[in-house]
Amino acid sequence: MIQFADEALIEVSSGKGGNGCISFRREKYIPLGEHSGGDGGKGGDVVFAVKRNMRTLFKLRRNPISRAKNGSDGMSWNKHGKNGEDLVVFVPPGTKIRDAETEELIFEFTTQAEDERFVFLKGGNGGWGNMHFKTPTNQAPRIANRGAPGETRRLRVELSIMADVGLVGFPNAGKSSLLTAFTNARPKIAPYPFTTKIPNLGVLRVDDERDIIIADIPGIIEGASEGVGLGTKFLKHISRTQCLLFMIDASDENSLSAYDTLVNEVSAYSEELAKKPRLVLCNKIDVEGAKARADEIAKKLRAADNEIQVIPVSVQENYGMKSAKDAIIALANRGDSPSVKKASTFLAERESIDDDADVQYPGSEN
Repeated sequence: MIQFADEALIEVSSGKGGNGCISFRREKYIPLGEHSGGDGGKGGDVVFAVKRNMRTLFKLRRNPISRAKNGSDGMSWNKHGKNGEDLVVFVPPGTKIRDAETEELIFEFTTQAEDERFVFLKGGNGGWGNMHFKTPTNQAPRIANRGAPGETRRLRVELSIMADVGLVGFPNAGKSSLLTAFTNARPKIAPYPFTTKIPNLGVLRVDDERDIIIADIPGIIEGASEGVGLGTKFLKHISRTQCLLFMIDASDENSLSAYDTLVNEVSAYSEELAKKPRLVLCNKIDVEGAKARADEIAKKLRAADNEIQVIPVSVQENYGMKSAKDAIIALANRGDSPSVKKASTFLAERESIDDDADVQYPGSEN
């Protein structure tokens, strides 16, 4: 089973350019053969690329040091050295690349497009062979350039999962069961809290042209924004969602205060996150007394905000699931578009410079 990792410290290096060649043509019947030293090959670049069905940075954490190939040296007969192979680092959608020392944001992948690539480090240019150094006063040059060195940088790579809807709730509220009911995801489900230990993604199929991605994170407990329990470790994974779905366990005696507690934790973590459109599902109404609590919750929330939508459901008994599905689709359609890439000083500085990995999944915990 591939483990889940949302942060990794890595070191990447672009390739060194190949050295130019000093050579002279030696061929029968051709006296005073001229220079024939070829240029060195260019070193490989360091390129980051999105892999849509990659969901973890575990492979980067396991292999933290990567280097592009060096360019080959030039050869005689004016043969150009082979260019070094690029180092392509595959990352999941939603990945941020930061400088490990300064924490400067270098680049941020904010789309699911497979063709989104970012050339981070350029490989060194190959050195010129002696064929370039002939002058009227130096017909047989014995000089060539060395290849330019590559660059090495230490980076912090962070993953914030991209989804349309983020599930928020206390442990054992039924979030994973809802994800299983509506999507193709199969997270671990058990009758005890904290069965979800890593974020899970599921795809809700709307029609042939529209899918909605739902993100389920481990259950939040009071004080999570201050680091209690799993704390803010996984709250960041719903920061890029377009809207939030609050899941309340209506069978719990403290269900009336659950929504306020969850909203307070989300607000304490991020005010911007708390302003996103939201939907409330009161789950487990098949349990005795839960339906009455769900009605009280709906009455209380609508008194404070008459536009909020509260739907009583029972995921286990499939009660109210059609209404919940329709509400989730409508909520996702209301959400804002993902944020645009942020500029960085690194990219501004870099503009002045001259010029298929295995699929990874978090896995099932069953």
